[in-house]
Amino acid sequence: MYKNFFLDNITDHLKILNSDKDQIIVKGIKLKDLITKCFSNNGKLLIFGNGGSAADAQHFSTELTVRLKKNRKALAAISLSTDTSAITAIGNDYNFNLIFKRQLEAISNKNDLIIPISTSGNSKNILEAVKYAYKRKNKVFGILGNNGGKVKKYCSESFIVSSKNPSRIQEIHIIFWQTVCEIVEDIYARKKN
Repeated sequence: MYKNFFLDNITDHLKILNSDKDQIIVKGIKLKDLITKCFSNNGKLLIFGNGGSAADAQHFSTELTVRLKKNRKALAAISLSTDTSAITAIGNDYNFNLIFKRQLEAISNKNDLIIPISTSGNSKNILEAVKYAYKRKNKVFGILGNNGGKVKKYCSESFIVSSKNPSRIQEIHIIFWQTVCEIVEDIYARKKN
């Protein structure tokens, strides 16, 4: 009975991966370039999202600060979705729409790469943060779904999964940034620490 769930999901994945494969490669290489340039300029990655995308932001940053497979130096990547004290204080004292923007105000600098992750591209708290980063002239690389939503306008570059299904979008996002992390790790593993 449930075999069709698996078959349908696998078919959806293959359809998206096949139709988006050129974009995945081109945008993946672009993100790799932006990340290595950011680190070369003593910048850090500031990654954030809501819900499952918050979990992805945490996972993404951890892969770079710790490791995937190879020993190499720790890389500066921070998930803005993990500090519950900051998030709840900002939400309570100011507004939930400012939870990421306020953190960017506190810790971002001009050499940082801002990476919002959003399946819709329309979350108000993501939009406030990317507008702030855009005004400050930070590089912003959006990892987005649907058509990129309102967030796309404020991104220097973006990778957009051509699906309206949030599950498929998040799953393809993971394949995308996980592959980028693997490439970045390979670059830094080859360098002397």
